[in-house]
Amino acid sequence: MSTWMVVEDEPDIYEVLMAMFGIWGIDGVAFVDGEEAIAWIEDVDNGRFQGELPELALLDIRLPGEIQGPMVGERLRKSPHLSQIAIVFATAYKLTPDEEKAIMAQAGADKLIYKPLPKFAELQKLLEDTITARRTATTTTPTTTSPTETKTP
Repeated sequence: MSTWMVVEDEPDIYEVLMAMFGIWGIDGVAFVDGEEAIAWIEDVDNGRFQGELPELALLDIRLPGEIQGPMVGERLRKSPHLSQIAIVFATAYKLTPDEEKAIMAQAGADKLIYKPLPKFAELQKLLEDTITARRTATTTTPTTTSPTETKTP
């Protein structure tokens, strides 16, 4: 069974996502703020979590407290156990293209979606495709070619 991580402070969205995961046969590890999520990542890194690790993190960008979604994503990328997780940001706030790029780069995120979230089947496909793309990117090693030498007579 797959496990996905959710960090979402809006109770209605949180509950809908967890229900959707259950219908899809996916376990959820869920947090309502960045502080809880970071504490859990620390537990994982220090061997205090024994469950299945998530292959996807769906992170709200703006969260209550000091730790925002991009900081959670950045911490995931630094984790020796969670660094290859697919990261999808979600937000209800309109961001400029520069803000989008900065947030995506900060966390090495794979995708950003705007709320309201896509419909049930569309969201599932989007998230599964993101996981597949992340797996492909991390298992494919780039090929290097030697530069062609030019000899002069």
